[in-house]
Amino acid sequence: MFSFNSITELINTLAWSKELLAEMFEKRKSFAYKYDHAVELLDETRVMTLLELGVVRKNGPLLEIDDHFLQFFEQILEVNEEINTATVHENIRTLKQNINYYLKESSTSRKYSYLKAIKTVLRKIGLMTLRNIVDLNRNIENTFKTEPNYKIKIDKLENYDQKRKDISALIKQTQQLLDGEELTFFKVAPDEELRRIIIQLRLQLHEAHHNLIEAQRQIIDYLNQIKYQSRMVEKIRQIKYLKDQFELKERTDFTTVMAQCRDLFFESLQPGRLKLSLDLLQDDDVYASLVKISRRKKSGVKQSRAVADNISTEYLEAVTEHEVYVDLEEIKNSFCASGDHLFNFLRHYQYPKEMGFAEIVTLYCQLISLYDDELVFSGEYGQYGDELEYAIIESK
Repeated sequence: MFSFNSITELINTLAWSKELLAEMFEKRKSFAYKYDHAVELLDETRVMTLLELGVVRKNGPLLEIDDHFLQFFEQILEVNEEINTATVHENIRTLKQNINYYLKESSTSRKYSYLKAIKTVLRKIGLMTLRNIVDLNRNIENTFKTEPNYKIKIDKLENYDQKRKDISALIKQTQQLLDGEELTFFKVAPDEELRRIIIQLRLQLHEAHHNLIEAQRQIIDYLNQIKYQSRMVEKIRQIKYLKDQFELKERTDFTTVMAQCRDLFFESLQPGRLKLSLDLLQDDDVYASLVKISRRKKSGVKQSRAVADNISTEYLEAVTEHEVYVDLEEIKNSFCASGDHLFNFLRHYQYPKEMGFAEIVTLYCQLISLYDDELVFSGEYGQYGDELEYAIIESK
């Protein structure tokens, strides 16, 4: 397996493989990203390069992001679910070692390098402690809401409670380091940035301590709910078993207990009156709402209704309206039996009403458009008057 020769090579590799790594990171929990899919998204030679550099690894037909890069992505994006208290403990041990080296070193340049390492570790301790608490709270809530198995849910919550205790112990250990064990170093170290980092670390530890108290309360509350639900489920199962065996009344006092139960859950909903205060009744919006309700509410008192005036006889008289209708189908049938061309036929046809020349022309066009499959266009044209020319159309 090859390795990166420089930070530039590492950054460039992550840049040209960003689409593949982003998709694999999104599907990191499904464990089903196939090698063939990677080849479709990225050139196969580049996929092989990622395998050689250790960015991804092949597991049969599947591809996975290497643990080092996966942990790096999760920590940077703050989506890791693992609560790692060992890393904080290791940082505390490293901090003590660098403080010891600093106090024993006589060279100014080397003392500065140890001081720089100490400041880096102090920043890591504060950030990692807060991040662990955020992950702890998220895991506690997700376990309670999504874990279907009651026994596993209880075990996970108890394990998270132990993680909480470990984080609390590390916080106390760090505070003792700042206030007692290495107090001489923190007082004699001539660095203003170090003092600011220590103040920031104390604030972070104080915030973490209060968050752990809330996490402890949440764990206890969730455990109590789970145990109560578990007991209820077990009792319901026993009642169901006795009911199926027809032994519920004989072996239990279930009927008596239910008859004496007066819980509101079993009571029918009773309508009640809502008494409003005088100050509230004087409010304009409330008064308007009460008026609307009063109008909608039916009253037992029958109100007298105004009687309408008599309808005028003019509106009751029957009015008959006649309309003369020109039947196009009848005209078409008469034309087919006439043997004349269409325009001449329409000029001499006996209509049920008086027809003007413009209406005859309109009728001529309507017949052509409606019955074109029953008409024959001769290709000849006739003349009517000085300006009108028409096509001679005959029936088939």
